Amino acid sequence: MNRVAIVTGAARGIGAACVDALVADGLNVVAVDRCRDDEVVPYALGTKAELDAVVARHDAKVLGLVGDVRSSDDMELAVATAVEHFGRLDVVVAAAGVVIGAPGLWAMSDEAYDTVMDVNLGGVRRLFSAAVPAMLDQEIPRSGRLIAISSAAGKKGHDQLAAYCAAKHAVLGLTKAMAAELGPEGITVNSVCPGSTRTAILEASAKVYGLESGEEFVIHQPLGRLLEPGEVAAMVAWIASPQASGITGDAISVDGGMTAI
Repeated sequence: MNRVAIVTGAARGIGAACVDALVADGLNVVAVDRCRDDEVVPYALGTKAELDAVVARHDAKVLGLVGDVRSSDDMELAVATAVEHFGRLDVVVAAAGVVIGAPGLWAMSDEAYDTVMDVNLGGVRRLFSAAVPAMLDQEIPRSGRLIAISSAAGKKGHDQLAAYCAAKHAVLGLTKAMAAELGPEGITVNSVCPGSTRTAILEASAKVYGLESGEEFVIHQPLGRLLEPGEVAAMVAWIASPQASGITGDAISVDGGMTAI
């Protein structure tokens, strides 16, 4: 049986690394990304060229799809594409995310706040909601996996990132509740909580604090270094594997020890 996954935010960073890790484990993947900038987000988002590069390194194992996690129609299209092209759906990874900072929550515009919440939390909901019916169509015993990329910011509070922290905390609540709902169906639901990882979002976060580089965040991690996207993706791939069938409703840290201090 060739298992099939969907990964959002797949053009770069943790999302792209998740595509690589899942393919290495033998899965076929529909790689989804918005592939265009957002006027409210103050940095460049992933591009179609980056998504195409992810697809190109995996030949027929990966199908690229331009789609926005803010659209239920796009997420339903991603699920339909996985089922029609690869024949089934076993794993979804909600990795799309954005960060927008503000000197304080009271100084953040409604538009910026809504964007952070709608991508980081609403995007998880839309992907999971689209995926569950397809997973319930699988043979019993089922082995579906819903995996959300939250953040160490889902376990801690960070000044100037109140909206981002709120969204990432909410992702943990969503996954725990869905784990309770879907446990009897044999579908697991978990979150992975990265610390400071070498990604575009980290560089955008550095600018919020007036730092020259995301490298300066190493002081918050006892390991004394940034994480690589592949380290986070390795945990995602393990959660997606048959060996992790007993893990559900958890928020698993891959954060260099950030939440240990």
